[in-house]
Parts: sequence; C-alpha cells; structure tokens
Amino acid sequence: MISANGKICECEKQKLKEIASSIYGEDHDRAALLIDAVHEYHHKIITNNGLDFEHLIQLVERETKAIKRFANKIDMPLLMQLHECIDDDDDILFQKRILEFLQSLKDEYTA
Repeated sequence: MISANGKICECEKQKLKEIASSIYGEDHDRAALLIDAVHEYHHKIITNNGLDFEHLIQLVERETKAIKRFANKIDMPLLMQLHECIDDDDDILFQKRILEFLQSLKDEYTA
C-alpha cells in the first residue's frame, strides 16, 4: 500500500507507526521491526532491487496459500488507514486494487 506511489509521505509514516502500535501494543521492538520491514520492502521495490509489485503480490499469495493463518492477519480496517493518505486518482485506484486483492486472499484462505 505504502509503495503504491513510489514514496512514503509523512501521513503514511504516521499511519504506519499507529498501525504498528495498534498491532503490537506495548511491544515497541516488534512494532519497530514491522516498520523497518515495511521500509525495507519499499526500498527494494522503488530501487528495483530484486522485488517489484508483481513479485511481492506473488510472494503474498504463495505464503497465504501455504500458511492459511496469514489470511487472518490481513486487517482491512488498518490497511484502509493508509488509503486515507493518498489523493492522486491513479494512486487511489492502484491502492483499491491492492485492497481488493488482499480481501480476496482473506476471503479465500480464512479458516
């Protein structure tokens, strides 16, 4: 979601912190690890360093299919918070497609 427009804006940085905090509560180390992982994936995508959106989508789909409990970790309301940071029509459409894809995985693989 964050890499949809090729950059991480201040709104997205703040939302990411809020999301990590809501997921991990007082476990600041795990929250920081999540934020670092997002930044690492973002960097790989924007620099074309062995990962692009297509590869990431395939990875998410493959992992969710193999480990069904991952589907339960797709939290649409939390992801929608990131959607609030976007105002460009093309980026909004791209993020909506990402959300639809994730919802379809959740629907298919949720136990």
